[in-house]
Amino acid sequence: MMDDSLLADLATELPHTVRLQRLVHTLQQRFRCGAVVLLRLEDDSLLPVAATGLVREALGRRFVVARHPRLATILAQREPAWFEPGSRLPDPYDGLLEGQEGDPLPVHDCMGQSLYVEGRLWGALTLDALHAGTFDDAARRDLQRCALLIETAVRITRLEHENRSLRMARSDVLEQNVSLVEGELLGRSEAIRALLHELQVVAESELPVLLLGETGVGKELFARWLHRHSPRRDRPLVHVNCAALPESLAESELFGHAKGAFSGASSERPGRFEAANGGTLFLDEVGELPLSVQAKLLRTLQNGEIQRLGTDQPRRVDVRIIAATNRNLQQSVREGLFRADLYHRLSVYPAPIPPLRERGNDVLLLAGHFLELNRTRLGLRSVRLSPAAEQALLAYPWPGNVRELEHVISRAALRLLSRGGERGAILTLEPELLDLDSTASAPPSAAPQSSSAVLPVTDPQPLRVVVDACQRQAIRQALEATGGSWAQAARLLELDPSNLHKLARRLGMK
Repeated sequence: MMDDSLLADLATELPHTVRLQRLVHTLQQRFRCGAVVLLRLEDDSLLPVAATGLVREALGRRFVVARHPRLATILAQREPAWFEPGSRLPDPYDGLLEGQEGDPLPVHDCMGQSLYVEGRLWGALTLDALHAGTFDDAARRDLQRCALLIETAVRITRLEHENRSLRMARSDVLEQNVSLVEGELLGRSEAIRALLHELQVVAESELPVLLLGETGVGKELFARWLHRHSPRRDRPLVHVNCAALPESLAESELFGHAKGAFSGASSERPGRFEAANGGTLFLDEVGELPLSVQAKLLRTLQNGEIQRLGTDQPRRVDVRIIAATNRNLQQSVREGLFRADLYHRLSVYPAPIPPLRERGNDVLLLAGHFLELNRTRLGLRSVRLSPAAEQALLAYPWPGNVRELEHVISRAALRLLSRGGERGAILTLEPELLDLDSTASAPPSAAPQSSSAVLPVTDPQPLRVVVDACQRQAIRQALEATGGSWAQAARLLELDPSNLHKLARRLGMK
């Protein structure tokens, strides 16, 4: 039977994270193994919700069941599954157990149990050890006896979530995901938890929301989260990148046009507002809209009507607006680049998104998520961060935020493979592969550099690295000179706006 401590936990009201974490810790001690992980099934993937014995970045991984035969085997049967040490099926945790000295070792003994709640498959429990023979027949029988209590702990936790959610519809997603993985939105930091609790309240309303934050913090993901948790969740979410709209076509894109309204308008065409009717319109980089279009957008927000270009007939639309910007719109208002009345309409509920450097260990969770994506994409057995690489990621200021982190991890995985890393081995990313020093820059809050600033003298570096750094510096200076306007920065740099955006994305600045 399970330890008395677990039985006491079942009878006591505890925060769900505490109960589930105590559960895996108790199991680790009982079975004398290296790691225990409780995973919840979401669509086609298993997500860790509580774990002990794994490196921190492993909690950010999504394990696609079809790509992990051991996990698929565990889910396919009701009794415990055991994999002999010589099994050729790859273990999803190879190299991810914490406390390993020297080269990471493969898992040598593994067993797992599928878990059911109210008759439906909920997820799985996995136990892993570095020493063959840890899990004998008696251990497997013991795990099967424990399964009922494990499922009871999960069921109690779920019921407590539902009770706490009576005053906040659909909040169970927020409460249930210890690692808060939804789409690509992932985080356990207090900053992210506080933001999502705040957004949960406003999501149920019809208020416009203005998402504020630096480039690369994931404003689009938060907009999608708001839509999914709103009463309009079953209606369209239409995304408009305002910075990519040519000024001459912006009005037509948003409001539509009649046949013959302008040269090339060979047929009638509805705009984005009509496409989003009944749902949500996400105006990304709204600060880049031309002033002429801002005036018409304001009228639509005021009276709920649009007018296609080239017609006199207004059309009613029912659209909830979510806008996003990395610019200081108040400063833009003072400079006459953004209408004050439109700013007040859009910013009924401003929601600042914290930069990655303020999210603590979320950096490692996100890194783990991107490592798993690249492991699958490149066909690798296992890829992990060394302890030194973890510290390097935590110390870096991340001026490009989550998007930059994604690019850093992807480049590092490719470098590791190109430098002789074998796909069938357990691979480790060291700090030099992350190449953080050559891409580091001051956080956005740092004092701007003068236009005459030059790159510091360093040891010789690859030409690509030097050119990329020069381009980042030139783009940053152009944005500072134009108050953060990408359109004006493109003119200053004598680039087409769309090409500037593509370049910035490649450099990890967007």
